[in-house]
Amino acid sequence: MAKRDNIIVGLDIGTTKICAIVGEKTREGVEIIGVGTHPSKGLRKGVVVNIESTVESIKKAVEEAELMAGCEINKVYCGIAGGHIRAFNSHGVIAIKNREITQSDIDRVIEAAQAVVIPPDREVIHVIPQEYIVDDQEGIQEPLGMIGIRLEVKVHIVTAAVTSAQNIVKCANKAGLDVADIALQQIASSEAVLNPDEREIGVALVDIGGGTTDIALYHNGTIKYTTVISLGGNQVTGDISVGLRTTASEAEKIKKEWGCAMTAMVSRDDMIDVQSVGGNSSRKVSRYMLCEIVEPRIEEIFQLVQREIMKSGYDSLISSGVVLTGGSAAMEGIVELAEQVFNLPVRRGLPANITGLVDIVRSPSYSTGVGLVQYGGKHLNGTRFQRGSENTIFNKLTARMKGWMKEFF
Repeated sequence: MAKRDNIIVGLDIGTTKICAIVGEKTREGVEIIGVGTHPSKGLRKGVVVNIESTVESIKKAVEEAELMAGCEINKVYCGIAGGHIRAFNSHGVIAIKNREITQSDIDRVIEAAQAVVIPPDREVIHVIPQEYIVDDQEGIQEPLGMIGIRLEVKVHIVTAAVTSAQNIVKCANKAGLDVADIALQQIASSEAVLNPDEREIGVALVDIGGGTTDIALYHNGTIKYTTVISLGGNQVTGDISVGLRTTASEAEKIKKEWGCAMTAMVSRDDMIDVQSVGGNSSRKVSRYMLCEIVEPRIEEIFQLVQREIMKSGYDSLISSGVVLTGGSAAMEGIVELAEQVFNLPVRRGLPANITGLVDIVRSPSYSTGVGLVQYGGKHLNGTRFQRGSENTIFNKLTARMKGWMKEFF
């Protein structure tokens, strides 16, 4: 297969599925030219627990995407999630001495904001500038060329457990892929489903995956808060499996086909077929009974999300409401239940601003994969983690610590 320099590949390594999406950078933006998916069996709650199973799933998803796109894939942008993710806001200040602000000044003030104590077992995934302040003038998005004496920046720093990040890189490397960069899944999803007006007015993105629910809050066009809840669609599947006494695979199938997050939207007369354990026979069960199992768990997830939004302190700033995305967001009634819990406008987020295979990827379950492609289009900066570099992350940490020592001593 031919290699093409202008392709960007997003690899969404999820708890329920591995998804590879191939995009081609064009003048208009990104054109989706290939999609590959395969069930994921080596992750639990967003964290790799079986290297070999994950590698096999990645290989199969990438092969499918290569065939559809007609090109060879050797570099990907990977998503990361899990309960190990920690994020916080930081602040940096430098002196400018009454002259024009240059790019090196901007780089220096961001480095100053990063000069915080981070445990050696954690890796910085993102440092995202929220706003710059020039001589007490707040709300500046681009200070380049301005004249001032003092430059400040507020940044959002996202960290992950070094081992979890390294295992994702190792799985991709063992599948024959270089990792161009790692992106937090909800930041990637935001690229695909949020519009500039929502980011400006204030919005909460809630990405409900199989193993985790990822949250990102935006206001004034920048990210303000991110967190991960270790609860997702798999817990709903588990409840259905126990409640209807059927296998996990059958429960997943029933959830996708008949699941509804609000019992008020379902008739008590609707019946569904449920396969018994062992597959010998099936029985009729009321769909209303299924929804009685699903609704409390979805409501619990939303209540945990609501608690995180309140804890962030930005609950009064998300005026445009909540955007639901991720595989579980496709469920019937979930938007209506979310509106009841959050008491805010809620919409279902689908990948936007793309061309090509739009009909295939226009689903909440592809938001992270498409978002990784769009993220890659904005951050084309070489290859961060290459094959054959087993200790790349640890080497990078050592280099960062040496840099700090030089700065302070």
